[in-house]
Amino acid sequence: MCPVCRDQLSLSDRAWQCVQKHSFDLAKQGYVNLHVVQHKHSKTPGDTAESVAARRNFLLEGYYEPLQQAITALIKQYNIDSILDIGCGEGYYTSAMQRGVSQCIGVDIAKTAIQRAAKTNHDVTWVVGTGAVLPVMNHCIDLCTSLFSPLPLDEISRVLKPQGYCLVVTPAHNHLYNMRAALFDQVTLHEPSKILTQFEADFDVVKQQHLEYDMTLTQHALKDLVAMTPYAYKAKRDKRVALECIDQFAVTASFQIYLFQHRAPTVAICPTAV
Repeated sequence: MCPVCRDQLSLSDRAWQCVQKHSFDLAKQGYVNLHVVQHKHSKTPGDTAESVAARRNFLLEGYYEPLQQAITALIKQYNIDSILDIGCGEGYYTSAMQRGVSQCIGVDIAKTAIQRAAKTNHDVTWVVGTGAVLPVMNHCIDLCTSLFSPLPLDEISRVLKPQGYCLVVTPAHNHLYNMRAALFDQVTLHEPSKILTQFEADFDVVKQQHLEYDMTLTQHALKDLVAMTPYAYKAKRDKRVALECIDQFAVTASFQIYLFQHRAPTVAICPTAV
C-alpha cells in the first residue's frame, strides 16, 4: 500500500508505483523503503546497527531455535497463505515462516535490519515501514505476527482478512531472569497475560503456549544477547562489564505464545496485499 495516498502499489521496473504516480525504488538488496518522512520521529529510527548485528549473531547460534520451531509448527496447523511479520528485524523468524506460505511480508522500522534481512532471503517482500501505517492494503493478510514487537491493533485489524489471525510472542515470567538480576538491583517478573486485555475487545484467544528451557551461553553469546536487548543501555556500565567477563553463563529462556483470531465482519477482500 502506498504510504502517501494509501492506493495499491504495483511493482514495475524495480519500483513500486501507485496510480497517483508515487514511486518507491527497489533497493539493490531487494527491499523497498515505504517509511516516508512524514511518519518519521527520528533520523534513524529502530534498532541500531550494533543491536541488529548482535541479534543476528546470537540467533544464528541456535539459542532461540526451539521458539522458531514452535512458531512454524503452530502456523502449519492453520490454513495460512499470507503472513505479515511486524517488527521482523533481520528476518530470522520471518524466513522460517515464509517457507510454509505463498506470500510473506516482513516490515521493520530499522533500515539496517531490513537491509540485512533482504540479503538472506529473496522470497520475502522486505519493507522498511512503520506499524503506525502498515504497508499493505485492507483485509489482505491471513496472519499478522508480532514477536517481541509493538502491537498496532487498529492497523492489524485493518489488514487482516475476516477472521484472520494474529500471533504474538512475548517474554514469560522467568525470561532471562538470571541475566537481568546480574544487570539490575531490582528485577520485576514479566507479565505476559497483560497482552490479553489489549486483544479482548476484537479478538478471541485460539491458542496459548508456554515454552521454557535452560541455556548455557558462551561469553561471546552472552555479549550478543545483552547487546540485542534494551538492557544494553538501561543497565549500569559496571554491572554490564562484570557480567560480560563471565566465560559461561546459565540462563532461562521463557516465552509465551498467543494466537488470536479476529472477530471481524465479512468484507470484500483485495486481490493482492502490497
